[in-house]
Formats: sequence, C-alpha cells, structure tokens
Amino acid sequence: MSEQVLMDLLEAIALFFLNPVWLIAIVAAVGLGYFRVKRERRSFLVRLHPGLTEMKRLLAESWLPALIVSVLISGIGLTVDIGWIVLFSAVAILVMLSFYYQIASPIYIAAIAFFGLYALQQWGSDFAYRGWMPSDVDLFGNMALTVPVIAGLFLIVEGVLVRRHSAAYASPFLTQTNRGLRAAAYKSKRLWLLPVVFLVPGDMLSAYAPYWPQFTLGASAFSFLPVPIVIGFSQVARASFPDVLFPKVGQAITVIGAVVIAVGAFAWWMPVLGWAALLIGVIGRAMLTLLVTIRERNGGFAAAPQSTGVIIAGILPESPGEKLGLLPGECIRTVNGIQVSNEKDLYDAIQVNAAHCRLQVIGRDGEVRLMQQVLYRHDHHRLGLLVVR
Repeated sequence: MSEQVLMDLLEAIALFFLNPVWLIAIVAAVGLGYFRVKRERRSFLVRLHPGLTEMKRLLAESWLPALIVSVLISGIGLTVDIGWIVLFSAVAILVMLSFYYQIASPIYIAAIAFFGLYALQQWGSDFAYRGWMPSDVDLFGNMALTVPVIAGLFLIVEGVLVRRHSAAYASPFLTQTNRGLRAAAYKSKRLWLLPVVFLVPGDMLSAYAPYWPQFTLGASAFSFLPVPIVIGFSQVARASFPDVLFPKVGQAITVIGAVVIAVGAFAWWMPVLGWAALLIGVIGRAMLTLLVTIRERNGGFAAAPQSTGVIIAGILPESPGEKLGLLPGECIRTVNGIQVSNEKDLYDAIQVNAAHCRLQVIGRDGEVRLMQQVLYRHDHHRLGLLVVR
C-alpha cells in the first residue's frame, strides 16, 4: 500500500508539470523574452535583460504568494468544482496563446469559467464526462461564495506582483512623437505562474487514484488538487515612468481584489452577491486598464528629447550607469566638462577621460547633481546607458 501511495503522489507531481497550462506558460514566457529583445535591439541595438528573463521569473516571483493562497483556500475551506478548474485552465491557455495579456487578469478567467458553467447548465445539461455533469454544480450555493473569494485572492496577488516586479523589468523602446521626434516609452508584459492547491469535493479523483490524499468533514470527502494558475499583465507607460506608474496600478488592483472578496463574502447569505462580486471585479479591472491607457496615450512623453542634454531611456544591469544610480528620464548635461546633446557627443566626451568619468545630471525633479565613476577597460563605453536619440 505504501508503494501505491508513493506512486500516486509521484503521478500527481508529474501530472502537474505535464499540465498544458504549465507547458504553454513556459513557451509563452520564452516568447515574451524573444519579442522584447527584438524590440529593444530595434530601438537601441542592444537588449536590456537576457531573453530568458521572463521564463526565469515565471515562478521565482510567484511561488510564495501561491503558497499563501493555497494555505488560505485550504484553511478557510473554499471548495470548487473540478469543472470550474478545467474551464479556468482552458480559458487561461487561450489567453496565453493570444499573447494579449491585458485580458490575462485572473478575474477575467475566473468569471468566464464561472459563467461558462452556467451556460453549460442552460444549453448542455445533458453533457457528461466520467460521471461529472454541469447540472450537478450549484452555482447559487457554495460556488457563488468560493469562486468570487478565490478570484479576489488572485486579484490581490496580481496587484502585489505588479507593484513589486513589473517596473523592474519594464522594457524601453523608441516611438515617434506628434512633432516627429523620437521619445522613449516603456512596456511591461509579464507572465506569472502560481502552483495553487485547490480543495475539490467528492471522490471523483479517488476513482482514478485510490490512494490520493483525502480528508473527510462530516459525511463529505475532499481532495487536494494542485493546479497551475496563470496571471498576466501588459501595460505601456509613456506619460509616466514605470517605477511611478506600475506600483500605483498594482495598488489599485489590490483594492479591487479586496472589494471582490468583501462583496463575495456576503454570498453566504445572498448568493446573487457572489455573481455581482465577479461582475464588479471584471468591470473594475477593465476600467482601470482603460483609464490608465487613455491617460498614458493622451499625456506627453516623460522621456522626451531635450535641448539641454541627453535623456536616459534605460540602464543596463550591473553597468557603471547603474552603479552611479542613474534613472530613466534623467538628463546628462555635461560629461567631463563637455556639454553633450546626443549619443555621439556623449561617447566622444567619455573618451576625453575614459578612466575617470564626471557627469553633470539633471534629475527628474529638475535638481542638478555632479557624479563621477571610474571606468574600467571591460566596462560599456557608454556607461551602459540606453539614450533617446
């Protein structure tokens, strides 16, 4: 028996990593890095981060929130029907394949899966698969409470991830202004994978894996089911800098998630409020994306060319520019006492004293400061700076 238990557990782990969501997420993350590198090289002839950065960060930034969410789901006893999980995964796959990650928020996927179950009940009530039937799902009972609360938790996780990690890997690119000049904008397109453990009621899993971990509460049996959950984010910043805009967007997403949980909790007494909570989350998340997009498109460029010097669009990691503490949007007025106005002037001025570089920099707040850095032979000859040109 102990060998069978071990085999079931190993099978569960194998099925998790062979899940189409997991495999497609890896491919999608590699694709995100590939297209980002092409975009950066098209604008600056050099990439900012390695092409596999998105894939390496796919799970590294999200495993802890996934663990916390899994503990909360199990601790509170939020059970979901396996049909909803399957629909959730199917919708997530379609969203990833579209590469349009403005619709990859988990609130959209959770709501589509929930209302998709309702559609199956209305127009496919005779459908059955290995004993599962949509008519058995009580969308005005337990599911009206658990799905909105879980979706709200996922929204809070999305907000935390956007606030903490989206700005650090925002990709600069050059675009044309209304006056025909070239200015810098920043695109953050991220994908996170959360290995979340769900509580599934009934003995459906035990029919295929007799020693699958289960527990009983009263007369009901429950199983633990690990599922890869995808969270996507896509936003362009041009009127604001990424480190200013994206933390605010993440905070707003977190607030929407808290509202969804608060409204969804009242479904315990009035199930229709669970449906309302999902709609509030979908509308709130869509309105946030729309408002931010309109504001960024209608505003001016935060990193636009100036006659007073060279505008920094980005800084290569571990470069002299990063060690100096330079930030995107700052303006380099002079290098080694020589006034610069373009990239060639910047390069020529650095060669005046290649071993010891002195900069006069105008910060985002308009404050002028002097900086200096020793440059070594292996250092990037432009201080590791991507500039507006």
